Amino acid sequence: MQIKADFINPFLEAATIVFRDVLQQDLIRGKIGIKDSPAPSHEIAIIIGVVGSFSGEVVYSMNLDAAYKISRKLVPGLSDDDVKNEYKDILGEIANMTTGNAMNIFTSAGQSVEITTPNIQETNNTSVRFNKKPTLSINLYSKFGRIEVNVAIA
Repeated sequence: MQIKADFINPFLEAATIVFRDVLQQDLIRGKIGIKDSPAPSHEIAIIIGVVGSFSGEVVYSMNLDAAYKISRKLVPGLSDDDVKNEYKDILGEIANMTTGNAMNIFTSAGQSVEITTPNIQETNNTSVRFNKKPTLSINLYSKFGRIEVNVAIA
């Protein structure tokens, strides 16, 4: 398996920055494991493609409860129905901030990389398929719940 920390740490650091600065919540790193695909374990997937000096995918995933809690924190006045209708857009904003931070971290390290616009999917309602490739899976924890980060970059 050839996944370097240089490929993974910017995404973890970027998520940590956004959670701390925007959501006022710390992320705690948990278990690290190896999977044969970046396919998400939870109902919600935030899929980010990476090209440039290296290529692959980063998939953040969480359950619906965590997505709803994050949405309520970011937009506190939403009704339950509004949260159910708007959470993908709200998560998209968080994902865009995270992606922007990751790009800044890569640039500061002198690495040329392009990152696609995040794609938010409900995994039980989608036909997104993930190719088999060595993937490092990291669990991050907050009061919103567990977030799985799957990194398949080489």
